[in-house]
Amino acid sequence: MIQGAGSNVGKSMLVAGLARAFANRGLSVAPFKPQNMSNNAAVTQDGGEIGRAQALQALASRRAPVTDMNPVLLKPETETGAQIVVQGRRVATLRARDYSSTKPSLMPPVLESFQRLSATADLVLVEGAGSPAEINLRRNDIANMGFAQAAGVPVVLIGDIDRGGVIAQIVGTQAVLAPEDASQIKAFAINKFRGDVRLFDDGLNEIVQRTGWPSLGVLPWFDGAWRLPAEDVMDIASTRGGTFRVAVPRLGRIANFDDLDPLSSEPDVSVEIIEPGRPLPGDVDLVLIPGSKSTIADLAFFRAQGWDIDLQAHIRRGGHVLGICGGYQMLGREIADPDGIEGSAATVPGLGHLDVVTVMKPEKRLALTEATYRPTGDHVQGYEIHLGETSGPDCERAWLDIADRAEGAASVSGRVRGCYLHGLFSSDRFRAAFLNDLGGTSTLTYDSDVDMTLDALGRHVETHLDLDLLLSLARTVS
Repeated sequence: MIQGAGSNVGKSMLVAGLARAFANRGLSVAPFKPQNMSNNAAVTQDGGEIGRAQALQALASRRAPVTDMNPVLLKPETETGAQIVVQGRRVATLRARDYSSTKPSLMPPVLESFQRLSATADLVLVEGAGSPAEINLRRNDIANMGFAQAAGVPVVLIGDIDRGGVIAQIVGTQAVLAPEDASQIKAFAINKFRGDVRLFDDGLNEIVQRTGWPSLGVLPWFDGAWRLPAEDVMDIASTRGGTFRVAVPRLGRIANFDDLDPLSSEPDVSVEIIEPGRPLPGDVDLVLIPGSKSTIADLAFFRAQGWDIDLQAHIRRGGHVLGICGGYQMLGREIADPDGIEGSAATVPGLGHLDVVTVMKPEKRLALTEATYRPTGDHVQGYEIHLGETSGPDCERAWLDIADRAEGAASVSGRVRGCYLHGLFSSDRFRAAFLNDLGGTSTLTYDSDVDMTLDALGRHVETHLDLDLLLSLARTVS
């Protein structure tokens, strides 16, 4: 189990690199994260949802993602509450204080998923959440030491040298842990080093002497990390590419933002994340409104920034707009939530750029989806993960076909479009056709680029960490 001495130390990336490195050694590898918190989810082949990082780790392992890889997923809906997804299915929406008392009931399905996944692999790489040093969260823990103790899994502690104070991170973690938890840690490693790693030899020796834990090594900064899909909303960043410009408003509850990754990787495309308080630029080629975990709340947030006025001006100047999932719903005339699924029951006016109406329904649609792009006939792969049904006159101008149904809507001018299909920009031919229609170009083979980056990450990990020692620490699951 890979645990962090703090949040955002690079656990997800490290597990992906380890997965590819051990897969390249010929082992059957599987990733596992007992509890994740993310609104960037992936749909699995068994019809559920897991954190996007576990889907990337599955790709690194060269296996299909399944719900057992992330049995508990928390999807924040408000500042104090989150949707609880267990083994791929939504079971409740709870406040943080109520979730704590619920965690003991979640350990059995977590262990069940772990055992089932372990039966399919030579090696399971477990990722913790946050840090075990947050000992105020130790009671009823299922994400770090609570799981490690229950499953009998050895732990490797990771420190982040890039933020400074890494010796205190590692040594301090041992100091605050209960003895039985500290004894579960069998080794440590340092991540995100910039420069000559030999300069930290004395630091490594200090940590070894003070903790008694062996070192797996120091992992230098991996320059290709930006090419891999981001999971954390805080990792979304503008990318400066070519002359074709895409503006993306950072919604308060932005979700499933992996739609941005292929565009950000295109050499001819610049993706600009528009932070709250900034206007939407008046000279971009495309405004892309992404998915949202709470569409009505994010629509109010959108208006509070003045982005509704900026968007009107963009369209009036002949600009193009694409809304995906929650962004699609916002572009319509009206959003109705009669059952209060996203909060209080309400019906609110949309932005009015598409002649469609959305009604929120309690049943969530989760599906891996294949579609056809009508203008060119190109094949598109993606996934659907949404509440709500959208209908109206502009749906007569659907621009995707999914099996026996049409998908999406377009304005009379064709400059404003929306759909529920996430991940569609990962399809190279569609992305090229879409950008070409708007005056851009595509030169990227996205899936191949991600896979080559995972190979490079695997080699990076293999070169700098003692993977033989790491493998020797693993225990057999009975």
